[in-house]
Amino acid sequence: MNNYTIHVDHQDFKVTTTDLQSVDIHKVNPEELHVLKKNKAFKVSVISQNLLDKTMTVSVNGNNYQVKIDDEYDTMVAQMGLLEKTEATSNNINAPMPGYIVDIMVKAGDHIENETPLFVLSAMKMENVILSNGKGIIKSIEAKIDDSVVKGQLIIEMES
Repeated sequence: MNNYTIHVDHQDFKVTTTDLQSVDIHKVNPEELHVLKKNKAFKVSVISQNLLDKTMTVSVNGNNYQVKIDDEYDTMVAQMGLLEKTEATSNNINAPMPGYIVDIMVKAGDHIENETPLFVLSAMKMENVILSNGKGIIKSIEAKIDDSVVKGQLIIEMES
């Protein structure tokens, strides 16, 4: 059984495939659905959608809603902190998740620009290149290749 979290205008709903199977859905045309749930009818139209982000704007009986759908994988990734960004505009670049340092692409004294690759962090059998979100000068590097790091651990200290 798959579990989903459906975010609708800042409200979250937990839904399973069993829940979805209990809803009677008929496609009226490519953009419109007729939905029947607990003897209540709903006219649903998809106004816009982004399949990569799993987001859409839907109209239900004439009312528009912003919807985002997260599956079990999306929930696990968010809980592990893999979606958090490290800001280079602060003085510190911290590990965004637990893992180990595979490569460090900068050295103390380097002037960096926005989106400069800083280091590679291996986590969950994936290598993640951590980029800067601003420009500055590398003050010091507090980790070395093959170091295990925890989420939030200081890796690079920056000067603005």
